Amino acid sequence: MKKNLLIFWIVALTAPFILAGEGWLTSLSEAKTLAKKEGKPILMNFSGSDWCGWCIRLDKEVFSTSVFKDYAKDNLVLLELDFPKKTAQAEDIKTQNRQLADQYKVRGFPTIILIDADGKVILETGYKRGGSAAYVDHLKKAIQAS
Repeated sequence: MKKNLLIFWIVALTAPFILAGEGWLTSLSEAKTLAKKEGKPILMNFSGSDWCGWCIRLDKEVFSTSVFKDYAKDNLVLLELDFPKKTAQAEDIKTQNRQLADQYKVRGFPTIILIDADGKVILETGYKRGGSAAYVDHLKKAIQAS
């Protein structure tokens, strides 16, 4: 019983960090601070990570690849705004994610919104065929045009 309780607390306390994935933040305020400091736009990923087929596909084909990770490391602040059905999530994260989805009028998943550090929208997109190199090119063009 004690062992199960210990495992529960370890998972509960670390889940928000694990679920966001490597390099992904879960707090808009942290993302804005970092974006201003580093002069980078914020890529907001509105996702249903554990139930949305297109979200899972986008992660597998783009976000999990070295092409995207290498580009993002030097050029983007990554913000995951997840709406899982099977995975526990802290209430403050749920509230923030719902508010941002309302603010940016998110109607489906995945929705990818690229914003500057002040919150101005640069690009709204979602899943795109063509793999990670094409996706990175799509982002580069939007940033250059802004």
